[in-house]
Amino acid sequence: MHLEVISEKMLLAGKWRDAEKTFDVFNPQNNQLIAKVPLATEKDMLLAIEKGNEAFKTIQFPTNDRIHVLNKAADYIEKYNEDYAKTIAKEGSKTITEARGEVKRAVKTIRISAEEARRINGETINFDQNEGSENRVGYHYRFPIGVIGAITPFNDPLNLVAHKIGPAIAAGNPIVVKPASVTPLSALLLAEAFINSGLPDGFLSVITGSGREVGETLVTHPLVTMVSFTGGLETGKRIAHQAGLKKVNMELGSNSPVIVLNDANLYDAVRSCVSGAFSAVGQNCIGVQRIYVEKEIYPKFLQAFVEKTTHLHVGDKMCELTDMGPMINEKEAKRVESWVEDAIFAGAKLLVGGKREGTFYEPTVLTDVPESAKIAKEEIFGPVVIIERISSFQEAIERSNNVNYGLHAGIFTNDIEKAFHAIQHLQVGGVMVNDSSDYRIDAMPFGGMKGSGLGREGVRSSIEAMTEPKVVCFKLKGI
Repeated sequence: MHLEVISEKMLLAGKWRDAEKTFDVFNPQNNQLIAKVPLATEKDMLLAIEKGNEAFKTIQFPTNDRIHVLNKAADYIEKYNEDYAKTIAKEGSKTITEARGEVKRAVKTIRISAEEARRINGETINFDQNEGSENRVGYHYRFPIGVIGAITPFNDPLNLVAHKIGPAIAAGNPIVVKPASVTPLSALLLAEAFINSGLPDGFLSVITGSGREVGETLVTHPLVTMVSFTGGLETGKRIAHQAGLKKVNMELGSNSPVIVLNDANLYDAVRSCVSGAFSAVGQNCIGVQRIYVEKEIYPKFLQAFVEKTTHLHVGDKMCELTDMGPMINEKEAKRVESWVEDAIFAGAKLLVGGKREGTFYEPTVLTDVPESAKIAKEEIFGPVVIIERISSFQEAIERSNNVNYGLHAGIFTNDIEKAFHAIQHLQVGGVMVNDSSDYRIDAMPFGGMKGSGLGREGVRSSIEAMTEPKVVCFKLKGI
């Protein structure tokens, strides 16, 4: 069978460019070569940053133009939505159904960015509150800060890029994006939408290639005023060290807990937690990894959860009946396999799953996992969930907090007092009541505590991070 291999170009300051060398992009389901993409050099990255800074200093980009560009880009994606969905599914792990959902979210992210561009407001300041300042009046307003450097992961290759580009453009900042090398095609397709929307040259670059070759240049360059990174904790630590005295916004993953209390709606809890654990093959920063269930309902919950898990269809990601496709590559699938085997060796019980075939790893349920096991402490980023019996609500809170992450948590209960207790005491950035940890809308602040990152994403929060307040004060005569 003949397979067409696409030859892509990268976007450098509004212009499509080749490079002397290319790298290959493969479909993780069958390891077929699907594209050859430019392997950027440090010189390419330097030029993108310099052109972005030049555009920032010389091009007038008023709010009404930003709104127009953002809405046109959203219109473009809607028009070609199936092309975007097929690209996401082909280069990544998502099923075609999940990919279509991501396209819809990316459109919303960009439209919200257009709406929030209208609301980058300041406020007046009563300087006369200070004795001797009765003849002063003024205000503060927010202004764009300059070139934004963005580094994005593979698991949401369109919408997480939109979460960088949309707010940056809304705020009036140029942005240079370094997408994940395994999934660069969706980012390039998103750039196409912005170029076709009339975005001024220099305000967007998508530089493809090795993080070692171009990523450090993006992070450390003095003209890059902020680094927005989504990815792993260890890489995040390295970036924070390299960035120095500049703004850094990071979402670094999690090991998300869900608490299920005796009074919970069992059907809703099972359905939501199965989806939260295994959607996107578990390669999801807010995916359900640990479930703590009160002992009275533990057997019934466990039985229902395992039964629903066994009915998930694992297979061809382009089939609309498929619930779960492959992981992003065989290396990651082998890592998950190893973590599960280590937990079982340490005493954990395997209830379902635990088998790998190439890049496919079965949805897996473990119980009795020692808290010292790596899979209990770290982010698995794969289709594995731990379900444990707890004797009390307080035990659930303590065990939920007993990791170096704190992004999202979920709790299922009809007791409003316990819900608010969880909200106050869970060490996370978001608590989902009667829902799993795997719930997010693109307008909400998104981020966590401890090893889960710094700052908040979500369109409005990102815009605030990508702008700074400037105070203006007038000293008047004759008042």
